[in-house]
Amino acid sequence: MDLSIVIPLFNEDESLPELAAWIERVVQENNYSYEIIMVDDGSTDDSWKVIEGLRAVNPNIKGIKFQRNYGKSAALNEGFKAAQGDVIITMDADMQDSPDEIPGLRKMIVEDGFDMVSGWKKKRYDNTLTKNIPSKFFNAAARKSSGIKLHDFNCGLKAYRKKVVKSIEVYGEMHRYIPILAKWAGFRKIGEKVVEHRPRKFGVTKFGWERFVNGFLDLFSIMFVGKFGKRPMHFFGLWGSVVFFTGFVIWAYLFIAKFAFQKYNMTDRPLFYIGVISLVIGVQMFLAGFLGELIARNSSERNTYLIEEKTGL
Repeated sequence: MDLSIVIPLFNEDESLPELAAWIERVVQENNYSYEIIMVDDGSTDDSWKVIEGLRAVNPNIKGIKFQRNYGKSAALNEGFKAAQGDVIITMDADMQDSPDEIPGLRKMIVEDGFDMVSGWKKKRYDNTLTKNIPSKFFNAAARKSSGIKLHDFNCGLKAYRKKVVKSIEVYGEMHRYIPILAKWAGFRKIGEKVVEHRPRKFGVTKFGWERFVNGFLDLFSIMFVGKFGKRPMHFFGLWGSVVFFTGFVIWAYLFIAKFAFQKYNMTDRPLFYIGVISLVIGVQMFLAGFLGELIARNSSERNTYLIEEKTGL
């Protein structure tokens, strides 16, 4: 199969028929074998009924339905599991992503050799104050911390080699950081394509201001897990030792000063309590590192590595 098109959606019953017809026209013009996987993330409108109706007309359309709203990451993860195409393309269901971009994205994967291509909505129709400006700060932070030179990490229009989506797990709100997840999985050839951003035609946005706060928290989380997930002692042990040593030096100083000068009680000085807290925190961080190592080394995935498929000798 040439293409799997994964569409996560929540309350998008108005846009689905037009979107499905547009995708069908594009793939037929290019003679692609394809499937459209619509993942209903617990919609409360008639989205699932619309999917069932589209499926009855076009057997290439498949549906996955959640009992409640789990979020875009969970929807993408299930779509990735079900995808069978050599190239997987994701897009939003609100008609702001253009299916006309599909051939260009697929070409960059199949002919240009990219593992993943992320869309860049260079010209946007969103509210500048509430979306564009915060998005620029978010993308700048993601570029700086990950080293991946993308302008729009959160663009829903992306293309992947099949091996990429089968090698990563998208959870929480990590859909914003799929390029980083792909990089940590060993896929280094990540490209970017300027894509059309269309004005919203149906419905309203499903994301509020809190997505920016959660976005930065998730960025810190994924960078930490990516770097220290397999060796937590390298982080907790190092900083635990530093903090413990600081507390030990403080206590040693107070102990020597007590017997050398005998002018005060150790517990009368604020420095005493700083030393106590440093010792306790240092021990706790060291124990956290040990526990993390036990969990990591007993994980069923501790020795799972991505192996490049090769034929011949």
